[in-house]
Amino acid sequence: MHTVVLTPKFLADAKASGVSEDEMQTIIDTIAADPSAGDLIPETGGARKVRIAGRGRGKSGGYRVITFFVVDDLTVFLLRLVSKGQRADISRAERHAVRDALTRLVDAYRAGLPRRL
Repeated sequence: MHTVVLTPKFLADAKASGVSEDEMQTIIDTIAADPSAGDLIPETGGARKVRIAGRGRGKSGGYRVITFFVVDDLTVFLLRLVSKGQRADISRAERHAVRDALTRLVDAYRAGLPRRL
């Protein structure tokens, strides 16, 4: 199992989407067990989109969790959560913004900022 860091944006997304405590634990356990799961999102510098079943709807009707796995640190960052009905893809400009944010996130994490960024 890998360390999982929940970012404030991820937590806000989860709250807005009505993710239950059980669903949150499933998301964390699933990603901690296999942090390289999901599809790489092009042009993001390593972010992945992981499909997670939600509320008995299966993966196609569940959540999309945007993650980033820092291999050498054995840490997985949960960046965003999107309900399937909300939105499926991110724009090219958003992908580039994610790439830039990931660079800052990793630098800050390695500099010793608290686990909850």
